[in-house]
Amino acid sequence: MSVKLPLHYSNVWFIILRAISIFLIVTGCSHDPSSVQVKELRLPFMVAEKGHLVQKGDSLYSIAWRYDKDFKELAVLNQLYPPYIIYPGQRIGVSSKFTGNSLKRSDIGRKIRKARQKEFVQQVRKVKERATKHSSKYVFPTTVSDWQWPASGAILAGFSLSGRVNKGIDIRGKSGAPVSAAAAGQVVYAGSDMGGYGKLIILKHTDRYLSAYAHNKILYVQEGDLVKVNQKIAEIGSIGTTELKLHFEIRRDGRPVDPLGYLPKR
Repeated sequence: MSVKLPLHYSNVWFIILRAISIFLIVTGCSHDPSSVQVKELRLPFMVAEKGHLVQKGDSLYSIAWRYDKDFKELAVLNQLYPPYIIYPGQRIGVSSKFTGNSLKRSDIGRKIRKARQKEFVQQVRKVKERATKHSSKYVFPTTVSDWQWPASGAILAGFSLSGRVNKGIDIRGKSGAPVSAAAAGQVVYAGSDMGGYGKLIILKHTDRYLSAYAHNKILYVQEGDLVKVNQKIAEIGSIGTTELKLHFEIRRDGRPVDPLGYLPKR
């Protein structure tokens, strides 16, 4: 049995709902996108329990970066060992609440198993080639003795983990301006699979320190490459606005730290 409201009640509710809709649209459109605050996101419950589903292009380092985790912590949690081989379709725990991969071999169709196996073999081959490219020639230092600025422009936005969150610094740039390695290290991620970062490079400097360079136009390095301090690794590009900038981050044990505490004063 349906209950019908008197006509004047229906009209009142229609007016109220319409007013609310207009208010939301107006207030939403009146904000300058550049002024919108990006809140620090907590790890979603489903991700904490089910883990991160590996996509093509992911690496253990990029997954750790995405969730503000130390790659060594994820390696221990997931029983991974250098060169940290992962493959699409695999679930990587990013929290102690991780319950493990719930997929059983019997639950996966024969065709899917074959497709994954083929992709897995190809992925393993590529990762091994990249990981062993310089492994016998390079030993990571215990500390970073020489941090340098990755770009020459002025600082547009500083580091902040409260209010308007910025996990690094934004440096003004020009299209095609060089992006340099802030310290010597190895490329552990180079790609555009990290939403919000555009074309991104992550360098490993020691077992504790990583650095990242986001919103690039062109990448000149790939995973496995060794780079020297001040070596050109990319060119600054557009992030979809008229403002060109390099977003630069430093992570210590997986956590964001203020780059200005490491870069030389200028």
